[in-house]
Amino acid sequence: MQDFVKILGLKHRREVAGKSAIFSGEHFVLEETDWYLLNLFRLWWHYGISFLRLQMWVEEVMEKFMRIYKYQAHGYAFSSLEELLRSLGGEAFVNMTQRSVAESLLEVGVTQRFVDDVIAAVLRSSYGQSVLVPAFAGAMSLAGAQGSTWAVEGGNKLVCSGLLKLTKANVISARVTGISLHRSEGRALYQVHYESPEGQGSAFYDLVVLTTPLHPSRSNFTFDNFDPPIADLPGSFQPSVTSVVHGYLNSSYFGFPDPKLFPFTSILTTDTPELFFHTMDNICPVNVSAAFRRKQPQEAAVWRVLSPRPLDKPQLKTLFRSYYSVQVAEWPTYPRYDAAKALPPVVLHESLFYLSGVEWVASSMEMTAVAAKNVALLAYNRWHQQLDKIDQKDLMHKVKTEL
Repeated sequence: MQDFVKILGLKHRREVAGKSAIFSGEHFVLEETDWYLLNLFRLWWHYGISFLRLQMWVEEVMEKFMRIYKYQAHGYAFSSLEELLRSLGGEAFVNMTQRSVAESLLEVGVTQRFVDDVIAAVLRSSYGQSVLVPAFAGAMSLAGAQGSTWAVEGGNKLVCSGLLKLTKANVISARVTGISLHRSEGRALYQVHYESPEGQGSAFYDLVVLTTPLHPSRSNFTFDNFDPPIADLPGSFQPSVTSVVHGYLNSSYFGFPDPKLFPFTSILTTDTPELFFHTMDNICPVNVSAAFRRKQPQEAAVWRVLSPRPLDKPQLKTLFRSYYSVQVAEWPTYPRYDAAKALPPVVLHESLFYLSGVEWVASSMEMTAVAAKNVALLAYNRWHQQLDKIDQKDLMHKVKTEL
């Protein structure tokens, strides 16, 4: 994302300091302070060296994952997600999509208590799911939680709109309803059907990239004249609800009768059945001026609450003493991860490619960007018959010899 920000001339949004804590439903199991050494001491006191073993595990995964940028810089592409993962970390990376993050961490010496408290809280805040998510998705989520994440001044949506403008693409504002297969001079030709405010239309393309999930709960268009037919992919999506609440936090619920003493701006939660929300945080504007300061804890502020279901009035009253407004957005955000399922294909037909399958490896802006470049390189290499750039083995050696 940082590369996109530089290309588009966007600015990094100024960070606003704040402390986090993990809530069990009854008390805070871990609290962040203003002092780095004290935070390390608390981690060691509660969990021993589990946090160091976690960091080493995540760093090893990320070091291997970063190889993809070298491969793509040299024009290499992969026809399946499995091949992409093998090129980075061998069969171990493929296996990480089939076993849980909890199992993998316990194997490297992370304690069960650390998994239940810290790992569960991070995964609930990112994916809204438990420590049973696949290890690779878990590693990506934990990597993002360990460092400061980038935010763009004006909103991250400017990355997408800026890249679209930079490509000078001919954008048709319409909803695609179906794709039908035709033939022209021995090559596949795809007719894309769509509906717009002006009516129905269609256009023919040599290459098509699908970026919408091909699952029964999300897919609402058809494939015609394909033999064998292109079927819906198995799997479903995790529903998530975001509630943006402008109000006064009920600090007593979190064990602070005096709201002036409440020190946290972000509250994560453990996997406790009684808890009705995953995380909540005091959010800042998309434009943060040098003079901006967070509201005092006893003042009304804007909080974002992530939950598996819409919050009812008693639940809102539990979290807030009173509130002025509540805005709710509900949508299927991430795959409902199931370690037993196979990964979706990248190639659906000769020149029909599928991008969104990468979400089943791990879901993030960076993973989507990597998958998009892989599809672009794959389509280019296949079109120009550069087969030596597709699914090559021992790429680290090849890249070194090309330098």
